[in-house]
Amino acid sequence: MKKIVLVFGLIAGLIVTGMMVYGTLQMKNNEHFQDSMVLGYTTMVVAFSLIFVGVKNFRDKHNNGVISFGKAFRIGLYITLIASTMYVGAWLIEYYFFFPDFTEKYTACVIKDAKKSGATQVELNAKMAEMAQMQEMYKNPLFVVLFTYLEIFPVGLIITLICAFLLKKKRKPEDQFLAS
Repeated sequence: MKKIVLVFGLIAGLIVTGMMVYGTLQMKNNEHFQDSMVLGYTTMVVAFSLIFVGVKNFRDKHNNGVISFGKAFRIGLYITLIASTMYVGAWLIEYYFFFPDFTEKYTACVIKDAKKSGATQVELNAKMAEMAQMQEMYKNPLFVVLFTYLEIFPVGLIITLICAFLLKKKRKPEDQFLAS
């Protein structure tokens, strides 16, 4: 199980971090945050599809075609944790060394989009206050880590639950008799 978790977790992590780096470069140069967010979440879903492959591989090749929901969930959770941790680590490097003005650019983009959508001055003031609070929280590395995990981890958790439900497979009664 450890090898499967490591291999599929590292591959998923490489996929999400590679696309995050690409997306950040696009965002930094063009300030298209929404496009980067769509690309980012799509990439997360694609990368976390490896949870399905990893759990199925373990079930079929290493566990005689049988796996409980709990075991499948654990495998998916570990793959999610590895990929998410790689993603968080890559973001910390990008943010602190290459994109330290991220919060300012993101705030400007959010306010610009709110104005485009016809937000009232009261709504703009509320959005500016919200963004100022986010900028303040982003000054603390603990919040940077927390926000970044909250960006990716729930996606992996949802896919883990779906895969564990779809791939759980109990031993048939006739198989139990033959195994005795």
